[in-house]
Amino acid sequence: MKAEIIAVGSELLTPARIDTNSLFITERLNEIGIEVTSKVVVGDNRVTLHAILAEALARSELVVTTGGLGPTDDDVTRDVAADVLNLSFDTDERILQRIRARFESRGLRMPDINLRQAQVPRGSVAIDNPNGTAPGLWIEHGHGILLLLPGPPREMKGMFDAVVRERLLPRAGSRRIYRRVLRVTGRTESHTEETVGPAYARWAQGPGAISTTILAAHGQIELHLTAQGSDVESVRTALDAAAAEAQQLLGLDLYSVDGSTLEHVVGALLRKNGYRIAVAESCTGGLLASRLTDVPGSSDYVERGLVAYSNVAKEDWLGVPATMIAEHGAVSEPVAIAMARGIRDRARVDVGVGVTGIAGPGGGSDRKPVGTVVVAVARSGRSESDVRVRTSRFPGDRALIKSQASQAALDMVRRWLLETP
Repeated sequence: MKAEIIAVGSELLTPARIDTNSLFITERLNEIGIEVTSKVVVGDNRVTLHAILAEALARSELVVTTGGLGPTDDDVTRDVAADVLNLSFDTDERILQRIRARFESRGLRMPDINLRQAQVPRGSVAIDNPNGTAPGLWIEHGHGILLLLPGPPREMKGMFDAVVRERLLPRAGSRRIYRRVLRVTGRTESHTEETVGPAYARWAQGPGAISTTILAAHGQIELHLTAQGSDVESVRTALDAAAAEAQQLLGLDLYSVDGSTLEHVVGALLRKNGYRIAVAESCTGGLLASRLTDVPGSSDYVERGLVAYSNVAKEDWLGVPATMIAEHGAVSEPVAIAMARGIRDRARVDVGVGVTGIAGPGGGSDRKPVGTVVVAVARSGRSESDVRVRTSRFPGDRALIKSQASQAALDMVRRWLLETP
């Protein structure tokens, strides 16, 4: 079964609102083997919605809409759906009484405009909405199904889960869709594709007919592997084999074969080795510590984080010599190393990280342009000279540079931990 999703609402076409309903619906449909082939956001415009809905109904066996089922004039989904399918309306007295009772339970009179929500296209099945006044509607037409759902996620989610369980699952067949997310860092999108791309055709021809999508994100590349089949074990075995081959091809650059974030991977390595970590940050402003502590149970290995933004803070709190800053500058490898050693020694931990850089938009120079970031990692139990440090230049605005700097710091810790027996 193929499906399309139409999110209705002019607010979704502004920067103030994001369509999250489609993500939830796609996940639930994929779990029962229904593939989503298209997602569209459309404003509260009858003409535009009519055209989009008519095309979707002609193409796909299942069309799901969210939004536009309220009582006001800009809630047009119900009317447009009836018009496209050439259906008249009937009043559902059960729905009307439930809406009226909902208002009365709050000591209010039901406004007359809410009568619209009890008008259902003839032949449709109303779906109860325990969290709001707008019922959902299940409409069977010719070869397909049209499902109308309310826009508020709190109302939509429970209703959709009930529909999946009671109506869609029996029609979905035995095939299911499975996904695996592989995450790569330290390579560009094109370099990753160049290395792994030759395996795509082989994966596609094997069990599960695995398809691959490559995505570039901040400081990392993602490989999304999608497989379909009715035999769960054979599909999972095929995905495991593909992930293992990708791991062999990409080496340490592939840090996750199960969708885990870099902070989760680093945290697991720290816990496995019984190590504790402390971080001293300048340009990242606490983002590195925030990512480390986003992981539940991170108190097992995170000791402390320090934002030493000014030169005075670096000197007073971390013991970075003022002469070093004067000679090399705050954004330099000697200073980053001193920060890493300083936080390691003061926190008495196994791993210390120092991050310093120029996040912009100002503060750069010809020798050290905006985006210059230096990361150092200092380990205990090693010689003082055995410290990792790297200077990078990251593109983008201030937020993007900070994000990439935190990613680089986490990745440096990960690689060093993996080199330890």
